[in-house]
Amino acid sequence: MSEAASTRVALANSTALLPSLAPLLHEWLPRQRWFAGKGRPVTAFSLVSATEILPVDADSTGIGQGTGPGTGPGLLHLLIRVHQPTLPAQSPDDCYQMLLGVRSTLPPRLAPALIGHVTDGPLAGRTVYEGLHDPRLAELLLERLRTPGTLGTLRFDRGAAPIPAGLTPRVLDTEQSNSSLVFGNAYIFKIFRRVFPGTNPDLELPLALSREGCGRVPEPVAWFEATAPEPLTLGVLQPFLRGAEDGWQLALRALGSGHDFTREARALGRATAEVHTALATALPTPVLGSAQTEHLAAGMLQRLEAAAQAVPALVPYVPGLRTAFDAVAALGHKGRSWAAQRVHGDLHLGQTLRAADGFWSLIDFEGEPARPLLERRRPQPPVRDIAGMLRSFDYAARSHRPWNAEWAARCRAAYCDGYAEAAGVDPRSEPELLRAHETDKAVYEVLYEARHRPDWLPVPMAAIHRLAAAVD
Repeated sequence: MSEAASTRVALANSTALLPSLAPLLHEWLPRQRWFAGKGRPVTAFSLVSATEILPVDADSTGIGQGTGPGTGPGLLHLLIRVHQPTLPAQSPDDCYQMLLGVRSTLPPRLAPALIGHVTDGPLAGRTVYEGLHDPRLAELLLERLRTPGTLGTLRFDRGAAPIPAGLTPRVLDTEQSNSSLVFGNAYIFKIFRRVFPGTNPDLELPLALSREGCGRVPEPVAWFEATAPEPLTLGVLQPFLRGAEDGWQLALRALGSGHDFTREARALGRATAEVHTALATALPTPVLGSAQTEHLAAGMLQRLEAAAQAVPALVPYVPGLRTAFDAVAALGHKGRSWAAQRVHGDLHLGQTLRAADGFWSLIDFEGEPARPLLERRRPQPPVRDIAGMLRSFDYAARSHRPWNAEWAARCRAAYCDGYAEAAGVDPRSEPELLRAHETDKAVYEVLYEARHRPDWLPVPMAAIHRLAAAVD
């Protein structure tokens, strides 16, 4: 084994590595936007895996030997389980992906990426930082994706299309639950931060759609995964839709200028239907029988009751809201069934992009990150996505002053019209199921806004008032 290789193995297997990083991570991790455990103390860390993508001391023989730091940079890939006290409705200890740059001295241009200075262990005397912000290390990640293979517990893979070399990287600062690099305005590389066992839908579904020839979703060109101790999707490289604008900003601009948005909403409905049709062709489409339908309604009711306990403003509306779920359960009890399939799972205007020629694309098929991966991969009625988009039109209209109820109503109708044109099925033909999913989404929004953006709470509460008063 070469000296560099033996150094890499020594660092990755060092039992002192995580204890030496833990004090820095205790301070740094809770401040990251993608950290899901905010508001709960971190009690401990455990190392799932460590891989040197670029040896920390390729030009030094002293790592782990106490002979002083080398020049770096190195790139260390870590999967770390974060232990926190949990409540019944919260997730157990989460696993996070970290890409740490390691240098003896951090250049001023990388100062904002600083995590801290290590005082002991195999990295003693070195500085660790967010490696994605280092162009040299970001370019190395692209090279790994260009040349498939394995490195420790990591496996890099790609499609048939070649990936050019030498593309300049930059970090996108708009991500919330993940991190993204853009390479040369040609590709976007999404790195999942909170990772779960199994294939992430943001890789699985775009691959399935590409096999069906659906051009509404950018096709993955490369990806990487962890192979041990269990399979985990870690990142996906897709074409970057340069010049495209997201639907949320377009909607706000239309509202601000007093322009109609129904043409765009109708086109977006058609795009959604095309994606649903392709997913139904590519992947299994089970039927939700009476038992599954009642289980679906029971889950919605459970979420309502939990949200009402957390947000007192919701309590007066609970009797009216539960009628939406009771109506679906009653239909299931009478033998009514619904088709289910894989869906986007978190569809809203911010998950859509319109090109300059008016062509709409759907992005970010990860689903709601707060939900377990097994649940996000479960087939659902397509109206779940419809309900999410209907709520998004309402959000856009409510974010504008004065509140334009007619604008939202026209967009909602146009979106359903466009969907019906392309799918041959009008989502409004299943009013009980659509109302139940829209109610479930509004309840989720109330809980989210109460916890994270109290100033926005009136937006979903207006929908709660409307849905609680709806006629069955």
